Amino acid sequence: MGFNTTDPNTGELLKEFPTQTDEEVFAALAAADRRFREDWRRRPVAERARIVGRATEILRERRDEYARYPVIEMGKIASFSSFEVDLVADILAYYAEHGERLLAEQALPGEPGAVLASEPIGVVLAIEPWNFPFYQLARVAAPQLVAGNVVMMKHAENVPQCALAFARLFEEAGAPEGVYTNLFCTVDQVADLIDDFRVRGVALTGSERAGAAVGERAGRNLKKVILELGGSDPALILERAPLDHAVDQVVMGRTYNSGQGCVNIKRVIVVGRVRGEAMLAALKERFAAIEIGDPADEATQLGPLVSERALEGLLGQIRAAEAAGATIVHGGKRVDRPGFFLEPTIVTGVDEDNPLFQQEAFGPVLSFYVVDDEEEAIALANATRYGLGAYVFDTDLAHARAVADRIEAGMVYVNTCFADSPGLPFGGVKNSGFGRELSEIGIGEFLNRKLIRVADADGRVAAA
Repeated sequence: MGFNTTDPNTGELLKEFPTQTDEEVFAALAAADRRFREDWRRRPVAERARIVGRATEILRERRDEYARYPVIEMGKIASFSSFEVDLVADILAYYAEHGERLLAEQALPGEPGAVLASEPIGVVLAIEPWNFPFYQLARVAAPQLVAGNVVMMKHAENVPQCALAFARLFEEAGAPEGVYTNLFCTVDQVADLIDDFRVRGVALTGSERAGAAVGERAGRNLKKVILELGGSDPALILERAPLDHAVDQVVMGRTYNSGQGCVNIKRVIVVGRVRGEAMLAALKERFAAIEIGDPADEATQLGPLVSERALEGLLGQIRAAEAAGATIVHGGKRVDRPGFFLEPTIVTGVDEDNPLFQQEAFGPVLSFYVVDDEEEAIALANATRYGLGAYVFDTDLAHARAVADRIEAGMVYVNTCFADSPGLPFGGVKNSGFGRELSEIGIGEFLNRKLIRVADADGRVAAA
């Protein structure tokens, strides 16, 4: 599969890009490894941070240009694309501003003469998806470049113009060749790169299948790997939660980015039969009013799915769920227009024997549950192999926090969704992967936290 731009709004093939040869890929690796060893790791943190900071300025100056690429390549609606560009600029700025503090040498209390020094480890290979084509890259590149590592980025095949645009940021900001390298390479070439000793760390955001393959290969080569995988994120609507606010958040949380996000709300669990009926009725009304159309049109609320394959996959999941006893209470069909559009869909009656119960629906398909009590809601929320994000709605914040503590997830948000920030760690548990990106934790994932203990010339360690 080559790298190309296909407009999801029309299905039209717009541009094609050649895949690199083995010689080109490994010449790029040699250049990256050489740059790391001879130059980048030796530069002061402040100098590396200045380059990342300049990339921030360029991105903000060209916000409208950069926001167009995801609209064209993966059908992101214009307002969401602008929001993504702003968030990426904030991530770059965060590490440019806080890099020296986050990487500062740390004394070890009670251990005289001992410090932890933060050192980069080398070439980090990142394999990233299309759904947030700048944000996913920034989560790796911003912290690791400031840390002194160099990054080789293999982006998804359907967003090549986004990939090239992001690489230009660092080139124009003054990063020398080999610091940030865009790869148009194949899956087999990625495997060969992981096998190469010069690659010292691997980061992947993607599917369980991709994560298992990359994790296995990295493990065989004794390399640190960070895996950010799928989710089946529940929203628990507790007995005191205001339904109007919960409905607003669920509609946005399920349809944002056309539902193509690992932390989109996938399942709604309402406590109380009467409240469940009221919320389902409200969601059906709101889903019916969603404006579907051209992602470049400011009036559009729900754009296309990324590809014909993605659309057919979701339609197949809906049909299989229905065949196993579920009920499609809204939507469930392809929209009769060019492009890759799916009606926003609500599914009820998804029991534990239904295939959709354990699947991630990567699009605007919402599973809806009503339970009798809170204990049942918590058990249902945790009855999945995923553990990425979760949402709890309640007016009693202390109680909501207590419920959040019982949810098996890497991130739990109370009374809000999509409250991400560069200073908050991102990642999950169970089959949603391991490791964290963003925040102080993210910059530390590919560091050598080197212990240095100093004694005097005759070997004595000073007293505490």
